[in-house]
Amino acid sequence: MQQGYQRKRRRPVAEINVVPYIDVMLVLLIIFMVTAPIVTQGVKVDLPQGEAETLPADSKPPVVASIDAMGYYYLDAGSSSTKEVLELEDVAIRVGAIIQLEPERPVVVKADRSITYEKVIQLMVSLQAAGVPSVGLMTDSPEEK
Repeated sequence: MQQGYQRKRRRPVAEINVVPYIDVMLVLLIIFMVTAPIVTQGVKVDLPQGEAETLPADSKPPVVASIDAMGYYYLDAGSSSTKEVLELEDVAIRVGAIIQLEPERPVVVKADRSITYEKVIQLMVSLQAAGVPSVGLMTDSPEEK
């Protein structure tokens, strides 16, 4: 007499090994922590001093259109921050596109104190022509003497 040998069927295991994913996430976290301070650097501008209201803490980060001491234009829009010199028309086009996507985002002009009034006004007029409803001016707090 032969005894029948029955094989037990094994059910497939439906587990996902997440350890490699955790390793990748930790490496990405370290990379972002190292690069974040480098990305947040802006254009060096000697701001005029004056008493002014600050933006509310709950507002979105502003789009900053800068003019340095040489009269060159720059744009800092948070994630699309660049240190490249832009033409006045390019600044207006880029800010206009950002405002179309996020109409509640504030726009601020950051100009060096040695720049002529005419350059600041040209930038503000170009921004308003691009659809920006209001433009703020950035200043430094006055120093205590």
